[in-house]
Amino acid sequence: MKELVAQLNRYAREYYTEDRPSVSDAQYDKLYRELVDLEQAHPELVQPDSPTHRVGGLVLEGFEKYTHEYPLFSLQDAFSREELDDFDRRVKSEFPSASYLAELKIDGLSISLTYIDGQLQIGATRGDGTVGENITENLKRIPDIPLSLSGGETITVRGEAYLPRASFEAINAKRREEGQDEFANPRNAAAGTLRQLDTSVVAERKLATFIYQEAGETSFPTQEAVLEGFAKLGFVVNPRRIVTSSMDEIWDFIQAVQADREHLAYDIDGIVIKVNSLAMQEELGFTVKAPRWAIAYKFPAEEKEAKILSVDWTVGRTGVVTPTANLTPVQLAGTTVSRATLHNVDYIADKDIRLDDTVLVYKAGDIIPAVLNVVMEKRQDQVPMAIPQICPSCQSQLVHYEDEVALRCVNPRCPAQLKEKLIHFASRDAMNITGLGPSMIEKVYQADLVQDVADLYQLTAENLLTLDGVKEKSADKLFQAISASKENSAEKLLFGLGIRHVGAKASKLLLEKFGSLNALMVAEFDAIAEIDGLGGVIAQSLQDYFATAGAKQLMAELEAAGLNFDYLGKRVAEDATLSGKTVVLTGKLVSLKRSQAKEKLENLGAKVTGSVSKNTDIVVAGTDAGSKLTKAQELGITIRDEEWLANL
Repeated sequence: MKELVAQLNRYAREYYTEDRPSVSDAQYDKLYRELVDLEQAHPELVQPDSPTHRVGGLVLEGFEKYTHEYPLFSLQDAFSREELDDFDRRVKSEFPSASYLAELKIDGLSISLTYIDGQLQIGATRGDGTVGENITENLKRIPDIPLSLSGGETITVRGEAYLPRASFEAINAKRREEGQDEFANPRNAAAGTLRQLDTSVVAERKLATFIYQEAGETSFPTQEAVLEGFAKLGFVVNPRRIVTSSMDEIWDFIQAVQADREHLAYDIDGIVIKVNSLAMQEELGFTVKAPRWAIAYKFPAEEKEAKILSVDWTVGRTGVVTPTANLTPVQLAGTTVSRATLHNVDYIADKDIRLDDTVLVYKAGDIIPAVLNVVMEKRQDQVPMAIPQICPSCQSQLVHYEDEVALRCVNPRCPAQLKEKLIHFASRDAMNITGLGPSMIEKVYQADLVQDVADLYQLTAENLLTLDGVKEKSADKLFQAISASKENSAEKLLFGLGIRHVGAKASKLLLEKFGSLNALMVAEFDAIAEIDGLGGVIAQSLQDYFATAGAKQLMAELEAAGLNFDYLGKRVAEDATLSGKTVVLTGKLVSLKRSQAKEKLENLGAKVTGSVSKNTDIVVAGTDAGSKLTKAQELGITIRDEEWLANL
C-alpha cells in the first residue's frame, strides 16, 4: 500500500504539476483500483497521503474558524506606470541594488496550506487576513495540492486556488442542462466550490492552484529561490515570471502579458511585483495594511456603454449622501451590471452627468461598478441633474462643506446613519454579532428598540420575540450573541465605533500600545501619532471623536452595560528586557522549538526577523549555525548562545 501510494502520487505530480505524464490513464486507473481494494480490506492501514483522500462524498457539518499563525496582508494597488515608478523610487532609496520578481496575479481565492512533518494538516481560506476558515477536506480534493512532502518539511505556504476556464465552461454547460443558474465568473465559482459542505462536489469541479509564498521564517534567500524550491517540493508554481531591477523591463512584461491575457487557461487581473531579496523585504517591512516591498499592478478595467435611467441617493453611517445610477443592464467583467456609483455631487458636476445620458461604465478595482464619463456624442437635450437639498432618510437640510466633495446629513438622529452604524458595529471584523444583519437591524429600529449601539445591550430575548417573524430559538441565539460580544477584546469595539480613519488594523495597534480604551481616550496626541504605521491624521480623528459629548456618553453607557474595555491580546511593556531590539535566530535549538523561542523573545519586546543586517542587534546561534552566523561575525553583531536564551 505504501509503494502504491508513493507511485500514484508520483504519477499525479507528473501529470498535474510537471505536465509530463509517464504512464497512460489506463495504467494509473489500474493501480488506483488496486489501492482502493487494499484499503477496503485493510482500512486501518490507509496512508494519510493516499490519493483516495481526494475523492469521496464526505459531507461536512460546517467550517471552523482558523487563526493564521502569520497574517495574510493585502497588497497596495497600482493602476499606472507612474505609480510603479513611485514604488521603485521608494524601494531604491533604501536599497539601490534591489531587483524585483514580477509574476501573474491569479484571479482566484487565497489559500494557506500548513504541513507538519511533511503531512498536510491545515488548509484555510484567507478570511480577514487574521482569521479564515478551515477547509482542509475541500482543499485535499484539488489534485495538484500535495498531500505530503517527501522531505518531511514543516512549512506553511500561501497561494491561489482557481477554476481553469475549461472547467468553468464545463460546469456552466452542465448547470444549463440541469436548469440551474450559471456561475457569473470563474472566481465566484472557485469561491463557491471551496465553501461546499459536500467534498465530492469539490472533487468533481477540478480546481487548480498556484503557490507563491512561504509564511514565516524561510531558509530561501530570494523570492525566485522560494518558487524554485516549491516546484521541487511538488507544488505548482506559475512559470511566467521575470526577475529584473528595471521598471522598464517590468512594464514591457506587463504589456506582453496583457496582450496574451485572453489566451491563458485561467483568469488573471494584474501583475504582482515583489522585491526579490527576502532580506530586503524584511528590512522594508509593512504599513498597517500592506507590505512595503510589494505592489499589485491592476490591468485597466473593461468599459461598456449604458444609459442612466434614474439616480438613488443613499445615506451612509457617517452622514455622507452617495448617488448611485440605475442603468440599462450591461455585461461587465463577467457579471451583469445595472447599478453604478456616481461617487459624489462634485464628480457629477465635473463630469456633467445627466439623467438619460449614455455613459461609460467600468469596475473600479475590478469590483465596484462606477461611471467613468459621459459619451457626449450621444447626448441630446438632457438637462443638468437635480441635486437633493434634503436628506432622503430624515428630511433634514443637507450640507456641502467647502473642503469636502461629499453632500452630508449632519442630523445625529438620522435613521439611515444609525442603521448603517449598527450594521458596521455588528459586522464580523467589529463586534461579530451573529444574526444581527441588516434585516434584523431594520426590525429592531422600526420597533423603536434601538437608538444607538449601546441600546443593543439593553435588549432582552422577550424584546426580540415581539419582532415580526422572530421565534423563540432565533431570539435566544441573537440575545446570546449580543451578550457574548461583551467579552470581545477592546480593539473589536474600537473598530465597531466607526471612527473616521480608524480601521481594524489601526484599532489593534492602538490597543496593543495603550492596553485599554480608557487609556486611549485620554492619550496625548503625540503618543498616538508616534505609533509605527499610524500618524497624525488618525491621532487627530481619535481626539476629535473622544472630545465630543456624544462619544463620552456612549462610552459611559457601553462600560455600564458590561462591555470589555481592555485589550486581551499579548502586550509588551515598554521597559521589557529586549524592548526595541532586533533579534535573529539561527541554527538548531535543543530546548525550544523555533516558534516557541520567537514567541518568548517577542514577549520580552524583541522584533524577531529572519535575516541578518546592519540593523540586527543580537543573533542567537544554536548548533550547526551557518551563513547568518558568519554574516553576524563580519558585521560585529552581538552573538548569544542557547544557554543565554534559556536563562533570559
